[in-house]
Amino acid sequence: MRGQIILSHGSDSGPDATKVSALAVLAESLGWRTQRPDYVADDARGHAGSVAPRIARLRATIEALDTPPLLVGSSMGAFVSGLVSLDVPVAGLLLLATPSEIPGYARKFDLRSNVPALLIHGWRDEVCPLAGVQAFAAQRRLPLLVLDDDHRLSGSMDTITAQFRLLLDQLATTA
Repeated sequence: MRGQIILSHGSDSGPDATKVSALAVLAESLGWRTQRPDYVADDARGHAGSVAPRIARLRATIEALDTPPLLVGSSMGAFVSGLVSLDVPVAGLLLLATPSEIPGYARKFDLRSNVPALLIHGWRDEVCPLAGVQAFAAQRRLPLLVLDDDHRLSGSMDTITAQFRLLLDQLATTA
């Protein structure tokens, strides 16, 4: 087994969502162990109300592991993965359609500067405007791949999967 990956779905979604499912299948085929926490009950509290319970659920999942995991998140899952990476060791982050803030939630998106991260976003994201994540990535000099897609990134799964595989290969050679 190469390591552990925790894939966090977005709001109005679930652990069997298309993106996290496809990435989990790829990772497992390459010898990684995956987990997909179910945040559906947390999401019933609304966007701002779901952040704290999602953070608690993700932290508990990470703290039960022997080694720091790679976190993969989509939208709200990306936001929460970034915030959790501030408090617990993680091997890296792949963040898709990341909101720079959640209206009504006090903290803005952030991550630790020494954690490898790749951000992927759509030019036409109607839910999480590109400008927020673009400014964040520029300030931190983080890799940001912007694709001709909308918030769901459903037309870009081949590119996302290829980038994910590159990230897994990099982590496997540095481990």
